[in-house]
Amino acid sequence: MCNLPVGPQTTAPAELFPFCSPRCRSVDLFRWSEGKYAIVENISERADLLEDYLEEVDKRADELEEQGDDDSGW
Repeated sequence: MCNLPVGPQTTAPAELFPFCSPRCRSVDLFRWSEGKYAIVENISERADLLEDYLEEVDKRADELEEQGDDDSGW
């Protein structure tokens, strides 16, 4: 987070590793919770995942389109 060097796991405090401070640990957790990080998997090798993903994208696009057609003002 802050780019300070962190010692090896054997010398760094176990409760902070791999972070240098509680602040950096909290910043990292916040970024995960905000979706700024992601675990990426090559879905081209998993046709089932790709199909599920495309179906979900289509479904969400339809939902957004329906919301746009709503004349209620909200």
